[in-house]
Amino acid sequence: MSKRFAKGLVVGKFAPLHLGHEWLIRQAQQQCEQLVLLSWAYPELAGCEPDRRATWLRLRFPELRSWVVTPEWVAQQRARGLALPELPHESDPDAVQRQFVADFCQAVLGHPVDAVFTSEAYGDGFAAHLSECFGRPVQHVEIDRARVQVPVSGTRLRADIHSLRHYLAPQVYGDFVERIALLGGESTGKSSLALALAEALGTRHAAEYGRELWEERGGVLAYDNLLRIGRTQVAREQSLAGQCQRYLVCDTTALTTLFYCRELFGRAEAELEQLAERHYHHLFLCADDFPFVQDGTRQDEIFRRRQNQWYAQELTRRGWPFTRLTGSLQQRIEQVLHRLSGT
Repeated sequence: MSKRFAKGLVVGKFAPLHLGHEWLIRQAQQQCEQLVLLSWAYPELAGCEPDRRATWLRLRFPELRSWVVTPEWVAQQRARGLALPELPHESDPDAVQRQFVADFCQAVLGHPVDAVFTSEAYGDGFAAHLSECFGRPVQHVEIDRARVQVPVSGTRLRADIHSLRHYLAPQVYGDFVERIALLGGESTGKSSLALALAEALGTRHAAEYGRELWEERGGVLAYDNLLRIGRTQVAREQSLAGQCQRYLVCDTTALTTLFYCRELFGRAEAELEQLAERHYHHLFLCADDFPFVQDGTRQDEIFRRRQNQWYAQELTRRGWPFTRLTGSLQQRIEQVLHRLSGT
């Protein structure tokens, strides 16, 4: 059965892409044979940078053609000879914004559209402008202008993203979760701290996959296992982030995996080196200030000391600020909470 329109268009900042946007897009999909998504924000909005928005659209709507355009992208297309005006600034008049969309359809898509879908008051004027440019009717389809279906806006979300996270898909909210990374040598209480800290913050923690694989393989790891550990640890963080509340506590990072890879094999894959560069919002190094506990899998206190020294040197060399945690488990939790509060 054919749909109401051959070609449709949804334009938005999607900053961030929330469930109201998603509902509008799904409604438009039901009415169009082909639907295109176009996004730009000029100036950009913090936390909703072009790469992030492009990823959100790709993850949530992989079946649709989507563009997230920037002044740089437009300049590149103009250099190639495409008839595009400069990307409109947010302060530019409506007519300038609408003309850019019309030119984008002709120059980039190569065809006009039959309908535009919005939940905004400007929709009728937008469609009328496109109709004039294309020399053919373009219909405006208004979807839930009163925001009854999903009562939220991008402005509200940007002001209080964590309290309103239920209006975001997990893949989107995960990009706003702050990663807390715990580093420390063997027997420095890192794993116990990760569990306790996640509980204190009311959130989740990403357990140390390397330890799990080590135990599974009876304490014998092959060179290729180290890259697998780094990849899996990052994937675990990414899958958990959207289920968190503001923070994700990470029991180790790929920097630890890199240390062991160099220690055991004297070398490391370039990909593992790159994974070790992964950004964390908060870095904590667990001090070796209590007696070493041998559980049958660890090396010794001298190794622990050398490992902690390596972490401190690497973090400093890379210019990554970190906080050293000392004392009992409860004292370390209090130190982290104090650091997070900024007091």
